[in-house]
Amino acid sequence: MTTENNDSLRLATFAGGCFWCMVTPFEELPGIHGIVSGYTGGHTVNPTYEEVCSETTGHAEAVQITYDPEIFPYGKLLDIFWRSVDPTDAGGQFHDRGSSYRPAIFYHNEEQREEAQAAKDALQSSGRFNAPIAVTIEPADVFYPAEEYHQDYHQKNPLRYKYYRQGSGRDSFLQQHWNTPKDKEELRKRLTPMQFEVTQNKGTEPPFRNEFYNNTEPGLYVDIVSGEPLFSSRDQFDAGCGWPSFSKPLHDRNVQEHQDFSHGMFRVEVRSREADSHLGHVFDDGPKPGGLRYCINSAALRFIPKSQLEQEGYGRYLSEI
Repeated sequence: MTTENNDSLRLATFAGGCFWCMVTPFEELPGIHGIVSGYTGGHTVNPTYEEVCSETTGHAEAVQITYDPEIFPYGKLLDIFWRSVDPTDAGGQFHDRGSSYRPAIFYHNEEQREEAQAAKDALQSSGRFNAPIAVTIEPADVFYPAEEYHQDYHQKNPLRYKYYRQGSGRDSFLQQHWNTPKDKEELRKRLTPMQFEVTQNKGTEPPFRNEFYNNTEPGLYVDIVSGEPLFSSRDQFDAGCGWPSFSKPLHDRNVQEHQDFSHGMFRVEVRSREADSHLGHVFDDGPKPGGLRYCINSAALRFIPKSQLEQEGYGRYLSEI
């Protein structure tokens, strides 16, 4: 991935164990223009996956991200990186062992090096981990894209990818060490009472008396808390229920579904992946061929008109509106 066609774009390179698992934390975020899985930090040219895994090339599995720093600063990328790895394990990540799975930040300029070092020092002094922070900070070297089979592996093999993440111990570690409680008071200040009640307390707004139930303008719906993209107006339809209804999410991985036995009923709750906001519920009485109806509270959403997607950093979704 290069930035030669857009001088405002920059590169960031991170190694955090299996590169399959280092793509999803960064994708679908505003200002992210591309993520490539590959190999870097070694001493051979054009290494193969088998050669890297054999520990003979010195390379680490890594991801290289093309991003717009005006929309998504490098510091936010660093924060996502730290929260995606075990920063105390220099010998690999989770059940993947060896130097090819070592965690590292590969900086592309002095500013990135300084930010990475400051973030590492801050994490060390925070006391979150008892062991020393073992992530190395190294100058970026030649980055070799991995074989096509490994690109967007989570999309090509979603079930195997899910089992791999869980089986490796990555998900349980991240949940235990990085699941920081929400700052409810901060959310109260920046959300309306209804937005807070819906997203944080699983509330439900009144039907037909909410902002988007009859919206027909083309655009993108994002999480009111985090800004993560959730639904496209292209998939919105009038279900007659008084709430915004969608036949599908923008991408399945953007939402999470949970069993909900509240109010003496069995329903499937829908929550956002990043902010863990309550959004609504999904039912099986939607239009064919999918047959699903995502019944979502307007108070959980922010609507961005199609004409404003570029300036707000969501230009990559124009083709999906």
